[in-house]
Amino acid sequence: MSGLSDREKAFENKFALDQELKFKALARRNRLVGLWAAGLLGKADADADAYAKEVVVADFEEAGDEDVFRKLRSDLDAAGVSVSDQDIRAKMVELLAQAIDQIENQ
Repeated sequence: MSGLSDREKAFENKFALDQELKFKALARRNRLVGLWAAGLLGKADADADAYAKEVVVADFEEAGDEDVFRKLRSDLDAAGVSVSDQDIRAKMVELLAQAIDQIENQ
């Protein structure tokens, strides 16, 4: 029975690690997409960093990416920046891949 218990514990540990890495990757993606959008909004330096943090916080509103997407869409529309929904979503996917790569290569 000890072997089964050890195996179960190993699976639980791997699951926990995977969830932690997923959380870190999404948070980093949100920061990167926030910096991207900040550039489109004409923000730089401290203002861009502050905006990126707002995007990261926006992700805690609900599960999934829709809360981040809505924040970006709303802010870009309010500023009169013309970016399609498809471009925003594509950038989110692109930057998620970049965030994963950054985390894996730390």
